[in-house]
Amino acid sequence: MKKLVILGAGTSGTMMANHMIKKLPKEEWEITIVDQYKTHYYQPGFLFLPFDLYKTKHVKKKGEKFIPKGVNYILDKIDKVLPKKNKVKLEHQTIDYDILIVATGTKIAPEETEGMKASEWHKSIFDFYTYEGAKALRNKLRDWKGGKMVVHITEMPIKCPVAPLEFAFLADSFFINKGIRDKVELVFVTPLGGAFTKPKATKALHYLLEDKGIKEVVDFNIEEVDSKKKKIISYDGKEVKYDLLVTVPTNLGDEMIERSGLGDDMNFVPTNKATLQSKKFENIFVIGDASNLPASKAGSVAHFEAEILEENLLRYIAGKKLKEKFDGHANCFIETGHGKALLIDFNYTHEPVEGSFPFPGLGPLKLLKETRMNHMGKLAFRWIYWNMLIKGTHIPFVSATMSEKGKHFDKKN
Repeated sequence: MKKLVILGAGTSGTMMANHMIKKLPKEEWEITIVDQYKTHYYQPGFLFLPFDLYKTKHVKKKGEKFIPKGVNYILDKIDKVLPKKNKVKLEHQTIDYDILIVATGTKIAPEETEGMKASEWHKSIFDFYTYEGAKALRNKLRDWKGGKMVVHITEMPIKCPVAPLEFAFLADSFFINKGIRDKVELVFVTPLGGAFTKPKATKALHYLLEDKGIKEVVDFNIEEVDSKKKKIISYDGKEVKYDLLVTVPTNLGDEMIERSGLGDDMNFVPTNKATLQSKKFENIFVIGDASNLPASKAGSVAHFEAEILEENLLRYIAGKKLKEKFDGHANCFIETGHGKALLIDFNYTHEPVEGSFPFPGLGPLKLLKETRMNHMGKLAFRWIYWNMLIKGTHIPFVSATMSEKGKHFDKKN
C-alpha cells in the first residue's frame, strides 16, 4: 500500500484531500492528512468580522466535516519532515510517505517587529489576519469614538495582498454609517511604492483612496512600533502617529519548514512555479501559502493550483513528465465599501486589466470597475468556499489558468 500524506488541513490541504480521494485507487493508496487544529476557518471572512458584517458561525467550523471519507485524519502537531527518509515526525508518532504534499500555509509573526506585540497588542494595536485579532478589533470598534486609525502593512509577501486596502475602504464606509467619519483620520501605510503590486491596479486603487479621503504613505519600511508614544517608525526615520493601529505583521511559513530544512529564510518552500513540485525533493509537492511562488497568497490561487496539482500528481505516479501548467492565476474581489467591489484577474505575466468575467463581453462581473454585482460576487464566495471550493469541486466557467478572452490588454501585455 502506497501512502500520500498531506501536511495541513486548511484550505489547500483539505482541497487536495478531496481531489485525490476521487482519483487514487483505494486498494493501492492510503491518504492521510495531518493538522494540529480542530477548527477550519474561512479566512477571507476575517475582513468582515471587525465591522460586524459577519458572525463567528460564518467563519468558523469543525475541520473534520470537510475531510472526505476514506482519508485518515490525524490531529497532531507536526514536528518535522525527514525528506531523505520519506518520514514525517509528529509529536506523538512518526508516519511514512511515498508522496508528500506540504500545505502548511503562512501565519502572522508580530514578534518579528520590535514593539509590535507589546502590552498594547489587541488593545490599541490589532491584526485582522487571525480570528482572535479580528474579534478583538470588532469589540474595540463597537465603542471607539474616533481618532487616527493607521492601516499598515509590515512587509511583503502577505496573505491576500488586497485585504489591507479592503479594510481601509470598509473602515471608511463603517465610520460613515456610524456618523463619525468626520472624527476619524484614516491613513494607509505600505512598504510598496503604491497601493498594490501591479501598476494598473495601483492606479485604480490610489484613486479610490484619494476619493475616500484616506491618506497614503508609501515606501514605509517599519523598524519599530513605539506603543507608549503611539507611533510607528521606519528605518529611514519617518514616523507615523496613531490612536489605533491596524497592522498586517510579517507573514512567515510554518516553523516546521525551518526545522525540516525545506524552506527559505521566511520558511516558504522553494517550489517550481509551473509544476508545484519541490525544487529539492521530487516526491514532495507544495500548494498554497506554504510555497515561495511569485503568485498571490490567496484562496483563489490555491484553488487553481489544486486542479493543476491533481493532474501532476497523477502524472508523477504514472511516471510521466509533469505539466508546466500553473501560470500564477489569481482572481480577487476587492471590497470598496458602500455595497460595491472591484474584481481583478491576473497571473505571472499579465497584470489586472479591464474587461468582463467570467463570460467574455457578457460578464456579469466587471474587471477593475467598482460595481454592486462585484460586491454580490464577493459575498457569494463564502457559500462557494464552504460548499464547493474546499470540497474539491470545480467552479463552473472559471479555468485554473487565466483566460485572455474578454480582457482589454494593451500592446505591452
